[in-house]
Amino acid sequence: MEATRSLILVENLFKSFGHGSKRVDVLKGITLTFWPGEAVAIYGSSGVGKSTFMHIIGTLDRPSAGRIIYRGQDVFSMEERALAAFRNREVGFIFQLYHLLPEFNALENTMMPALIKGMHRSEAAIKAEEILVEVGLGNRITHKPGELSGGEQQRVAVARSLILQPTLLLADEPTGNLDTKTGNAIHDLLMRLNIEKRVTLIVVTHNHEIASRMPRRIQMVDGKVFEEA
Repeated sequence: MEATRSLILVENLFKSFGHGSKRVDVLKGITLTFWPGEAVAIYGSSGVGKSTFMHIIGTLDRPSAGRIIYRGQDVFSMEERALAAFRNREVGFIFQLYHLLPEFNALENTMMPALIKGMHRSEAAIKAEEILVEVGLGNRITHKPGELSGGEQQRVAVARSLILQPTLLLADEPTGNLDTKTGNAIHDLLMRLNIEKRVTLIVVTHNHEIASRMPRRIQMVDGKVFEEA
C-alpha cells in the first residue's frame, strides 16, 4: 500500500565520492517516504549531505547505491534522455543563488523550462506571466535580474520552478541569501503554493527556525536522517 500511495520512496541510499582510501561517504543508507502534497524540511549543519541528497532526489546526480522510486518507477533505471525529460516535467528546483540568466528579463527567465520542453514561445509567455503575477511580480516582468532585489530574484526562481506544474518542488537553502524579513516572506510564499497547488515541497536548510515552521521535519546528521516525532 505504501508503494502505491507514496510519491517518492528512497530505499537504502548511499553516496560516496573519491576512490580507494580517499573515498568520502556522504549519504549512509537513507530510507524515507515522501507523500503527495506534503511539506518537508530536511535540516542540519553544513557538510552533512543535505544538498547531495536533494540533488539525487531531483535526479541531478546518481546514488552510489540504493534506489529512488517515483510513483512506482525506479527513476535511475531510465536512459539519460528519458531521465532528463522526467526531471523537466516533474521536478521544480529553487536554489540559494537563484541561477537566473542576467541577459534575460523576469518573463524570459521564467519561460525557460517551458521552452526547453518544446512549448511554443507565445504559450510559454502566457504561462510565465500568470505565475509571475501569482508570486507578486506582475509589475516586474520586463525587469532583468540586475534590476531586481534579492527577494524579487528568488520569486522569479520560484515562478520558473512552477511553470510546468511539477509534482515535486525542491528548494535548497531558498532563504539563505536573504535578510530575515525577506526570507520569511519567501518561506510563506512556498508554503502557500504548497497548499494551493498541492505540490510536494522539500526544503533543505541549515536554519532550524525555518525548519521548525514546516509540518514535517527530518534532521540529517553525518549522512543519516532522523525524523522528528
